[in-house]
Amino acid sequence: MLRPYEDKVKELLDRMTTEEKLGQLQQLTWTGDTGPGGGQTAHTEAAARAGLLGSVLNLHGARHTNALQRMAVEESRLGIPLLFGLDVVHGFWTTFPIPLAQAASFDPAVAGRDAEVSARETRSNGVRWTFSPMMDVTHDPRWGRIAESCGEDPYLNGVFAVAKVLGYQGAPDGTDLTSEDRVAACAKHFVAYGGAEGGRDYNTVDVSEQRLRNLYLPPFKAALDAGVATVMAAFNTVGGVPAHGNAHTLTTILKDEWGFEGFVVSDYTGVEELIPHGFAEDGADAARLALNAGVDMEMVSTNITEHGASLLADGRITTDRLDDAVARVLRLKFALGLFDNPYADESAAVTEPTPEARAAARETAARSMVLLKNDDSVLPLDRGAREIAVVGPLADCTDLHGTWAGPGAYRFLSVSVLDAVRAAAPGARVTHAGEDLAEAVAAAGSADVTVVVVGEPPALSGEAAVRSEIDLPAGQRELIEAVAATGRPFAVVLLNGRPLTIGGWLDRAPAVLEAWHPGIEAGNAVADVLFGSVNPGGKLPVTFPRAVGQIPVYYNRENTGRPYDPARHEEKYVSKYLDLADGPQFPFGHGLSYTTFATGEPELSRAGIAADALERGETVEVAVTVTNTGDRAGDEVVQLYVHDVAASIAQPVRRLRGFERVTLGPGGSRTVRFRLGAEDLGFWTNDPAGTFAVEPGRIDVYAGTSSTTEARRTLTIT
Repeated sequence: MLRPYEDKVKELLDRMTTEEKLGQLQQLTWTGDTGPGGGQTAHTEAAARAGLLGSVLNLHGARHTNALQRMAVEESRLGIPLLFGLDVVHGFWTTFPIPLAQAASFDPAVAGRDAEVSARETRSNGVRWTFSPMMDVTHDPRWGRIAESCGEDPYLNGVFAVAKVLGYQGAPDGTDLTSEDRVAACAKHFVAYGGAEGGRDYNTVDVSEQRLRNLYLPPFKAALDAGVATVMAAFNTVGGVPAHGNAHTLTTILKDEWGFEGFVVSDYTGVEELIPHGFAEDGADAARLALNAGVDMEMVSTNITEHGASLLADGRITTDRLDDAVARVLRLKFALGLFDNPYADESAAVTEPTPEARAAARETAARSMVLLKNDDSVLPLDRGAREIAVVGPLADCTDLHGTWAGPGAYRFLSVSVLDAVRAAAPGARVTHAGEDLAEAVAAAGSADVTVVVVGEPPALSGEAAVRSEIDLPAGQRELIEAVAATGRPFAVVLLNGRPLTIGGWLDRAPAVLEAWHPGIEAGNAVADVLFGSVNPGGKLPVTFPRAVGQIPVYYNRENTGRPYDPARHEEKYVSKYLDLADGPQFPFGHGLSYTTFATGEPELSRAGIAADALERGETVEVAVTVTNTGDRAGDEVVQLYVHDVAASIAQPVRRLRGFERVTLGPGGSRTVRFRLGAEDLGFWTNDPAGTFAVEPGRIDVYAGTSSTTEARRTLTIT
């Protein structure tokens, strides 16, 4: 997408010294609390003035970025502008729900709106590059960074990655990158970071080629097809080779096989970390291994700039590889319009969330919530209630932005659930109790209904926030059980960044709403759902386990030779636990509504298709009719799954291959149509060179409203 700038890139490369080239491959972090002039940033400023710096991390604000940019553009020999980057994961000033929550909407437009608002706010503040989207498929909810991902399914992650990339960048061909409301995106972390052993951050991933290609790589390929400008390497090893030194993934697959024309940036000190990984002997070795493997820019650590010239002189890196890396960086700078317009318009900088941005954050947060349980129709709440109690440690919390929330989290408070309930039911007496058990019981005992607000504070999820136990923090289960003992109606609101093990109290709670970490408009969005202004329609993008000992538990598992059969639950020699019921607490794709829906059997446009016809691009249509059988309007997510019954490589028992969220009024009906092609019905083999197979045989096609649906038809591939 960036090739139109090739002549300009070549002309500039021909004028550059080796040191200036190496400088373009360096990103330094801004460590001061203010703009240029602080003693902590002397090295960054000196490098900018000397033309020995390509990018700066963590500096924002039009006045601040302009000041440093002038040093690079107006004082360096060639005047090459800096590229400012920042982790804008789910909002800049306006915090949207965490990515895991966005995935629960099963509506990619939610991710697109986040990206569009974020891009506008970010670019106006001098930053033209965000380190998002994160698309690390994971089967381990102990891993704190599951909050940043879209869960356990590669297809769902891919769809949301595309929506985010297009929202940030605009057209896939890169032609919108010069626009004042667009920023360059970064697909991260390449690759298999979500498979870290034990869910521990930065840990080992030992993965077969087929699982790498079938599970972890597809979202990245989708992002590349959408035109993503950059890719970030992962912290983990892949088959014993650290991702920052992995030529198979960074060059053979990403650049050669996929034809990626953007650049690969290291993660924070990722090149330096090749040394403690036991892969590189020293800094020079780390620089050699990373650059030759395919890393194009080094974040924070400085091995490539420090050792590049000597490595080049010794023949341990080549001029061609150096020039290739520099060209990739320069192409993006040209595509972003930095050479023509390096400065941000200080008078146009967005300095706070606009009403329109807050409205978008509120709408998307409510759209991302999942009704897990609603016995006796406790929800929606009655606005005419005499007295409502709002209790729990997170009831009046104003930090519900979630992990990696951007600079807005430090300046703008989230709306609390307590304040939002008071605003939504102005005629009710709304009482409040925090963590004090006696006060909470007293409030619940006198109220018509109680809202129990529990979960994880944002600090318990995200990077370096791995938990060995993922139940509610201390005291919260006891609070729920004490409220339940009053015998009064109540609903539990979960605010969290990962699936939780909630079996200990679930049976006693009549209603449970999974609200995740919803962002700046958190409380208002929760109240919208609690009182029925928004009928919840979200679905789980990740399995909720019964217990930590069950992890990993995920819907797209492979079968065993001795699978568990619930009809023969006493059988001993099958794959099961002795002390735990089979299956998850809540499955992938689960989610209820205040109305009810019925889906018909899937109908196929043909009963069979030839493998070579699929390879030529022919498809099979699947039609599913969904009907609102209740008495209020609502949303349902129709989900399409496939299972290759017998294949040369054992296939998952279900694979999501399509979904659509539909809105229907009472009695309304709609037929949803999907297309299945070779990409949906084939799979990658263990061939390191990359072989995709579409094999003859039987495919079971399932359609319904969760991954446990049994409605199916059979498609035969000949």
